[in-house]
Amino acid sequence: MIQPIMSKHLETCPWAQGELYVEYHDSEWGQPCYDEHRLFEKLCLEGQQAGLSWITVLKKRPNYRARFHGFDPVLVAAMTDEDIEECLLDAGLIRHRGKLEAIRKNARAWVAAEKEGLNWSEWLWSFVGGSPIINRYAQLKECPAQTDESKAMSKALKKIGFGFVGPTICYAFMQSMGMVNDHLTNCPCHPDNL
Repeated sequence: MIQPIMSKHLETCPWAQGELYVEYHDSEWGQPCYDEHRLFEKLCLEGQQAGLSWITVLKKRPNYRARFHGFDPVLVAAMTDEDIEECLLDAGLIRHRGKLEAIRKNARAWVAAEKEGLNWSEWLWSFVGGSPIINRYAQLKECPAQTDESKAMSKALKKIGFGFVGPTICYAFMQSMGMVNDHLTNCPCHPDNL
């Protein structure tokens, strides 16, 4: 008698709880992104998360997009001190001067490097060799907070003038942009399950 093949029981990564988180997990997190505009936005937003939960930033993302010109680096780089002061009064943002000023600082560094001919998508992806690193972790506790690749990215970004881009922030950025796939092995979004 032939035994039926048992199908693998799949569950969404345990951190994705609640409608907003599930939508983000299923439609964005871990999916390779090469779009420079989205890469800039996420790099800035990951810095806003420092010391907080990502859900806090995710809920405020529409306000960040409104206040920071849809994360157009040229427009953000042109923001004045008065603009930053107004942002500090907006309860729809994380009102931390250093974090908000870092978005403008990062935009200025981004624009300057672009003027020098840097292709941001290629450069950022070069830290993972140009294609996603597919990890196979069964439990959330196995996922690292930072890696050699995120340390190298952090160091390189700081060298060209970025702020709030420590190795842990860079690793979260790499996970969210699909440079590293850390969906758990029993998650329907893990590449082995697609």
